[in-house]
Amino acid sequence: MQTEWSWPEGKRLALSIVVNVEEGSELSIKDGDKGPEPVDELGVVVKAPIRNYGNESNYRYGIQAGFPRIAAQLEDFGVKATFTAAALALERAPHIARYIADFGHEVCCHGWRWVHQFKLDQAGEREFIRKGVESIANSVGVRPYGWLSRYLHTADTRALLAEAGFLYHMDDYSDDVPYWDQVQLADQSWRNIVVLPYALDSNDMKFWTAPGLSADAWLQYAIDTFDVLREESEQTPKMMSLGLHLRIIGRPGRIGALRQFLQYVSTHDDLWITTRLNIAKHFSATFPAPALPEL
Repeated sequence: MQTEWSWPEGKRLALSIVVNVEEGSELSIKDGDKGPEPVDELGVVVKAPIRNYGNESNYRYGIQAGFPRIAAQLEDFGVKATFTAAALALERAPHIARYIADFGHEVCCHGWRWVHQFKLDQAGEREFIRKGVESIANSVGVRPYGWLSRYLHTADTRALLAEAGFLYHMDDYSDDVPYWDQVQLADQSWRNIVVLPYALDSNDMKFWTAPGLSADAWLQYAIDTFDVLREESEQTPKMMSLGLHLRIIGRPGRIGALRQFLQYVSTHDDLWITTRLNIAKHFSATFPAPALPEL
C-alpha cells in the first residue's frame, strides 16, 4: 500500500466535493441524437425517437434553480469544489462558467457532451477530448487537467488523456486513495498519470436510481462514509469523494442534506477540503511516479 506520503499541514483526510454539470449536453432529439435522454427523475425511458419535453425541463431545472442553491452552500462554507462539466453544458450556461472562474473552483472535463464515448474509435475519441478541452478553455478561461467520462470509457482513454496533457483521470472506483498508472502513447513512449478514484455509493445520483431514498438516508450514508475514512486516516492518508448534480441535490427537499453534511465536516480541523487538481498535484509531488518502462 502507498503510505510514503501525507496530506499537507498534517491533515488526515482529503475531501473532494464534485459538482457535475451535465444539463444541456444530454441526449436530445433537438441536438440530432437518435433518441431522448433516458436518465430521468421518474425512471421513465422513452424509446420512441421523439422529444421528451418533460425531461428536458427537468434538466433545465438544474441550471436555473439547482445551481444557485448549490453555489450558495459552497460559498457559505468556503468550499472549493471540482466542477466536472460537459463542455457543451458550460457553453450553454455561461453564468456557471463565469462562476467557476470567479470563485476559484476547478473545472474538470466531463466530455465534450454528456454522452457515452466508448463507441468512438481512437481518432474519434481523441477529437472528443480535444473539443472538450478547447471548449472549456474558452468558456472558463483555463483548460481542464482532469477527466471524467460518462461512466464508460475505452482502453485508449487514459493514454489519450496523457497525450492531451491531462494530469489525472477519475474513471476509477477501486480505492480511497490516489495512485499512479502508466500508459503507452501512440508514438510508443510511456507516460505516468495520476488516477483519482471517484465514488458511486455516496453519489446523489442514488436519488434517481433508488427512488425511495430519502434525503436523511443519503445524509447519514455520507456522514458514515466520512467517519469511517477519517478513522482509517489515523493510519494512512485517505480521500473521500462526494458527487453532486445540479438537478438532483439542488432540489428543495434535498439541498438541506448537503448543508448538514458541510456543517458536520466543517467542525473537523484535520480535514483538507480541496479540489481534485490540488489533490493530484500534491500526490504527484509527494509520492514520486514510478520509473517508466524502457522502449
